[in-house]
Amino acid sequence: MSSIRRKYTPEFKADAVQLVVVAQRPIAQVARELEINESSLGYWVKIYREQHPDPVKAPPPVEAARLAALEAEVRRLSEENAFLKKAAAFFARTQP
Repeated sequence: MSSIRRKYTPEFKADAVQLVVVAQRPIAQVARELEINESSLGYWVKIYREQHPDPVKAPPPVEAARLAALEAEVRRLSEENAFLKKAAAFFARTQP
């Protein structure tokens, strides 16, 4: 029997982690409710806690995921902007 590997969005993972971290609910209970593997949820919670060791200063998991997505978007747009500047300079030089 083959198992189908499910992929979860960062938002889903952040919501699941928030149920454990912020609401202080057991991993097993949240995993059953969301119909996901306990070890997967435990791993997501572990990663979040490693990245945010101080629970007082740590942003909620949903905000952390949103911030990471925004930072990735800023990086991508900065790279595109740099490329477009180089292309514009190249075409400006090659015009007769």
